[in-house]
Amino acid sequence: MSGTLARLDQRRGNFQQQTGRGAAGLLEAAVQLARTQWKFARRNYLALSAGMVAIAIPTVVVLIASKPGNLPAYEDAAAPPDPQVMALLAGENLAPPAALPPMAFTTREVELVRPMLVNASRNWTLLHPDFNQRLLMAFKIMKEKHGYEMALLEGYRSPARQDLLAGMGNQVTNARAFQSRHQYGLAADCAFWRDGKLVITETDPWAMRGYRLYGEVAESLGLTWGGRWTMMDFGHTELRMKGVMRR
Repeated sequence: MSGTLARLDQRRGNFQQQTGRGAAGLLEAAVQLARTQWKFARRNYLALSAGMVAIAIPTVVVLIASKPGNLPAYEDAAAPPDPQVMALLAGENLAPPAALPPMAFTTREVELVRPMLVNASRNWTLLHPDFNQRLLMAFKIMKEKHGYEMALLEGYRSPARQDLLAGMGNQVTNARAFQSRHQYGLAADCAFWRDGKLVITETDPWAMRGYRLYGEVAESLGLTWGGRWTMMDFGHTELRMKGVMRR
């Protein structure tokens, strides 16, 4: 800044010689103003620095907010649903299928794959209405188009049950209470009903074909399918809604 003032003094002298004192007075005023501002900045540099930071913080906040992926409450949305399927869904008000007999959930085959399933909730009214209808539409398509009759194993799950299952190990679930969309009525575990029995196994080629088809149908309805996860959960689907869960 001192170098700038020196150059202004030199130009002022040249300007006085060329134009006379009238016009040079204007330049004199400009030099004096520059000197005053420089002295003020030197005396108050701490306050000025704090002011600049205060101005910059809201700007940074706005920039972060313009990119939702940087916010902790942000959740990736599921793939866009199939427009034709959603059009069908808009004109439907699907009712849940008849409840399966309780004994179906207590067989040895079921207990080996899904322990404590008999105590799980299969109350469709506890599911979020949007998820409820998308899941029922998936059941309908699986039966009418692919010949698979679906069964709800578990929908809503209480926080206490979630912690209980998590305590049984990662092979059951690695999510604690409120870390699963089951607690919000936005997730369900499903399997197949064949010849009066639940079919949950992944070693049956017929069941695996059904899981693949179920995943395709669920994703066409805008749901997320657990079969694409690192820890694959073929019977799991969920509806991801922003603002429901935090990472």
